[in-house]
Amino acid sequence: MYRLTISYASAPFPDLQGLAMRLVLVARVMLVLFVVFSWGAPEAEALEPVSTLRLDFVHTGNAEQEFFSVHEWVIEPTPWPGNPDRVIDDTNRGKYLFEVVDPDNDQVLYSRGFSSIYGEWETTAEAKRINRSFHESLRFPLPDQAVRVDVSKRNEQNKFTKLWSIEVDPEDILIRRAHPPRPAPVLAIEENGNPAHKVDLLILGDGYTAEEADKFEADARRLTAAFFEVSPFKERRQDFNVWALAPPSSESGVARPSVGEFKWSPLGTRYDAFRSRRYVLTFENKAFREIASFAPYDAVEILVNNETYGGGGIFGLYSTAAVDSGWADYLFIHEFGHHFADLADEYYTSPVAYEPTPIEIEPWSPNVTALLDPAQLKWGHLVGESTPVPTTWPKDEYEEFARAKQAEREQMRIEQRPESEMNELFQRVQEFSDDLFSRQQYINTVGAFEGANYEAEGYYRPEMNCLMFTRHDKFCHVCSDAIEEIIDLYSSREP
Repeated sequence: MYRLTISYASAPFPDLQGLAMRLVLVARVMLVLFVVFSWGAPEAEALEPVSTLRLDFVHTGNAEQEFFSVHEWVIEPTPWPGNPDRVIDDTNRGKYLFEVVDPDNDQVLYSRGFSSIYGEWETTAEAKRINRSFHESLRFPLPDQAVRVDVSKRNEQNKFTKLWSIEVDPEDILIRRAHPPRPAPVLAIEENGNPAHKVDLLILGDGYTAEEADKFEADARRLTAAFFEVSPFKERRQDFNVWALAPPSSESGVARPSVGEFKWSPLGTRYDAFRSRRYVLTFENKAFREIASFAPYDAVEILVNNETYGGGGIFGLYSTAAVDSGWADYLFIHEFGHHFADLADEYYTSPVAYEPTPIEIEPWSPNVTALLDPAQLKWGHLVGESTPVPTTWPKDEYEEFARAKQAEREQMRIEQRPESEMNELFQRVQEFSDDLFSRQQYINTVGAFEGANYEAEGYYRPEMNCLMFTRHDKFCHVCSDAIEEIIDLYSSREP
């Protein structure tokens, strides 16, 4: 199930054996294109779709060095849902890149950019003191031949350089093919067609008891509706399927270590990731992957059954959102922007766990720039001739207000004030920002506005306001375009 549009000019076949190998792959693709994914229908069972192969590995290191170790290879229980027309990722997103390669001639059969928890952790102060290990996974369609998986990372010039290679034979008897029981029913929240031609968004629930199964379904449907109210998802709704799955938890909610709430949940999601109160992640990748493997997915959003404001998002891994927060709609969509399209945070007045880095190269995220060469601004085609670059905005006035409210917010967390008071604070901050920006000359103008990527100086965002900057209700033009590029990567017109 690899590539339909094989480029003979760029990768000529060295011999007839290589040609035959490619024809086998194309034949398998054509088989998959005629499979109807109707999960359990007898006619779908008559044809065997391509399986999903998963590489589980351990990523270990510190701020200076890193290592990779195989944990196991797994054939997942759900067929591969990916787009057969876009097996090669040309979007240039993510801190890492993995490629599935024919070892006989180095032909790339499949590739995807991604980021990881390790990739974030290595930028924290802790990574300068100790080694840590993180469980990670890579997924791709089961090949018909032995292949090599290459993992690359961006170097100091933001170019990918290879760090690790591992080979696998799909016939290896030690590849795990057995699975635990399905942890819960898979709900079809929005079904618009064959998973191979749609973006498959999987909503997972964590911290929901068996008695809260109906609540999870209601939460998933509510946030799906909110998701499709925002552009460009609204216009591209028919390009998505949305599935939902919530394994039952023994108690309601997930852990918040900073306030002494220690809970077990099936996905292991918790607040205080990297000691940031609002940052919600799971470090239990194995549990996450085993549960998610029972549904088709290109992207995953984890709903944590909590009220406290919080979330997180890592490109190519998952995003999280506190489902009962007064800002749950915003959290769902903002964090999904990180996870799905590698959008960078554009805010810079809130504390983060990451160490600042010298501004020496252009960041790869599509919505921030170091503006090292204004004449080559990455979104310059959207900037009008009369718009100054850098672009003026009321930076000092905004910063003074935002930093004061951030200090107030931190004190409220220390005092463990009711979440309703936090929601009111966020509302006041947003009303101030919306009013301040509405009176500016360059509101709704694409330019280069200083302050982004957690830094007040040196990084610039495309518009004065955006869902990635404040708790705004819209993405800017640049973020919207970046999202659509990834939608196109995972969806295609059905034959």
